[in-house]
Amino acid sequence: MRLTFPVLALGILASGLAVRPVDAATASASISVTAVVQASCQVSAPTTTFRTNAAAAASAVSVACSNSVPYSVSLNSEAVHDATVATRPMTGSGFALLGYVLGPNLRPSANVRQTLNSDAAGIGGGSISLLAIHDQIPAAQCATPDAYIDTMIVVVTY
Repeated sequence: MRLTFPVLALGILASGLAVRPVDAATASASISVTAVVQASCQVSAPTTTFRTNAAAAASAVSVACSNSVPYSVSLNSEAVHDATVATRPMTGSGFALLGYVLGPNLRPSANVRQTLNSDAAGIGGGSISLLAIHDQIPAAQCATPDAYIDTMIVVVTY
């Protein structure tokens, strides 16, 4: 019996020292993923140049707004005394003025409202939309030979 007790004790001791599998523990966390798509519009307008007095000129304002963004386009006049968006003076040297009419068509009697016309509003599609603007210098003005200039601001509201 003497031999069995030490063997039995060593067996119990060895089983206690043996590597046992450990249950794995886990931890988890969630990640929130968000995105904000900003509405945006870009606008450009070229210089309109009249070649002669009592002439007509046309240009196109280009507007590009991101998808599904409603927008409207209007013209805003610089601070010129007694000027409206439709009937405007170009200024030359000194006190020289040359009047012109701004409108959505070439009829001299057509003045525009603050917004260009019904085509000046839309919903962005990510591509460029062109809006025609026509300028006309009415005849029978006594303008002196000079270089005349005016500034209009194209405003896109979205």
